[in-house]
Amino acid sequence: MSTSSLCRRELLETTCRLANTLKKHGVRRGDRVAIYMPVTPVAVAAMLACARIGAVHTVIFAGFSAESLAGRINDAKCKVVITYNQGVRGGRIIELKKIVDEAVKNCPTVKHVLVAQRTDNKIHMGKLDVPLEEEMAKENAVCAPEIMDSEDTLFMLYTSGSTGKPKGIVHTQAGYLLYAAVTHKHVFDIRQGDVFGCVADIGWITGHSYVVYGPLCNGATSVLFESTPVYPDAGRYWETVQRLKINQFYGAPTAIRVLLNYGDAWVKKYDRSSLRTLGSVGEPINQEAWEWLHKVVGDRRCTVVDTWWQTETGGICIAPRPSEEGAEIVPGMPMRPFFGITPILVDEEGKVLEGDDVSGALCITQAWPGMARTIYGDHQRFVDEYFKVFPGYYFSGDGAYRTEDGYYQITGRMDDVINISGHRLGTAEIEDAMANHPAVPETAVIGYPHDIKGEAACAFVVLRDNIDNSDIIMNELKSIIATKIAKYAVPDQFLVVKRLPKTRSGKVMRRLLRKIVTDSTQDLGDITTLEDPSVISEIQKAYQKHKAKLSAS
Repeated sequence: MSTSSLCRRELLETTCRLANTLKKHGVRRGDRVAIYMPVTPVAVAAMLACARIGAVHTVIFAGFSAESLAGRINDAKCKVVITYNQGVRGGRIIELKKIVDEAVKNCPTVKHVLVAQRTDNKIHMGKLDVPLEEEMAKENAVCAPEIMDSEDTLFMLYTSGSTGKPKGIVHTQAGYLLYAAVTHKHVFDIRQGDVFGCVADIGWITGHSYVVYGPLCNGATSVLFESTPVYPDAGRYWETVQRLKINQFYGAPTAIRVLLNYGDAWVKKYDRSSLRTLGSVGEPINQEAWEWLHKVVGDRRCTVVDTWWQTETGGICIAPRPSEEGAEIVPGMPMRPFFGITPILVDEEGKVLEGDDVSGALCITQAWPGMARTIYGDHQRFVDEYFKVFPGYYFSGDGAYRTEDGYYQITGRMDDVINISGHRLGTAEIEDAMANHPAVPETAVIGYPHDIKGEAACAFVVLRDNIDNSDIIMNELKSIIATKIAKYAVPDQFLVVKRLPKTRSGKVMRRLLRKIVTDSTQDLGDITTLEDPSVISEIQKAYQKHKAKLSAS
């Protein structure tokens, strides 16, 4: 388990040398720089170097294909790309430079590719390529920071929209940094000398706000996690917690659900007494995963914060903390709006829903410092997607339920809400119910057109290994859903699959499942974020078999 550490002085010097290298290669204030790197000190220095000279960084997750990379570089009109010769993840070598070579063939704006060394392997260097460390060694370790306006662009980050075409979300200097720092400090109870362990990739907004900008701004030590939760074994996170004495651990429910399947022994093997706060990010966390995090990982003594926010919000908007000392935390919901965040729930007609025990579209009524300012090159799309749906409000695209106590629970994307015989139902609700079954680690539910009900639900179910009585389990799931929600919520179809189609950040691409069920796989839209495209034909075959079985019976 290798650990290298960097003090602030070393980070500053690395940042300044890198900043001077960028200047030498023609990067000026306002120019866009693509960073295609895994979570490493040089990647962090690259982000900060851009910020220092007033350039705009766009970090592109180092798992994207050459085509996705080129699309983003061209949309942002990047002048320089910073990458590694190779990446190392979960014991595997990733040919980052080869992917960049393939991408920049189709990127006319790219003048230079700065190549850092992550491994000792030799790679081909072409006419655009510059050996980064060699160039940095020649540069001064001092670089005066550019004076910027508070509303100048700090960075762009591409996120996928429902249309499939990725959009470059723009965040600005002062508001973003303030919001990242304040949310980091208060949601996680950051104290002097804390070691903050956010295991997200810097290619996502979580890595920007809670690996780089928030922790560094608050003087915390930030952990860079380059590996995977199960390499070399399922104790990886907890071994890291013990070795680095991590105080706050922030990760995704997907990873927690995966680790839960490996059992408690991997967690209990390591000393986790340094932990005070456990955080969840990226999707709603189901009850079972929340309880496991709380009871097993946190020994029932850590605060668990389920956080709701988005690339577009810049930082956490709803979370159980900060709150009054010792205030209750309800499992599996973010609960309380952060300072200055004013959420409302709106019905389909755009009417604001008053009182508690109501569900609707989650909107925010007033601006906050960390909010995105535009979509790069397409301000109209920004206005249309976030402010036109419910005029006067920011529309998150998510649905939420306000409990009888006035707390917020996220029910999933609004496009993941189905209407069965006039009953509105979030697919996340059905998935949550099924997650209580011990033989079912993962599920995804989608809605499809139904002649009588208007819409019906289809559940894709992943079973634990060595389970052969799937019919019995499906019947048990039906009964759980009927008991936990209602009979009308029981999906019409259940399909057992080996795995689900996921993005590299672990989100299930439900729209692809919807296309399989509605027989419209000839147009899959943008699948560049899909971790393994072969999963589509795998599920398609299983669904065709399932359909044949249905018609035969």
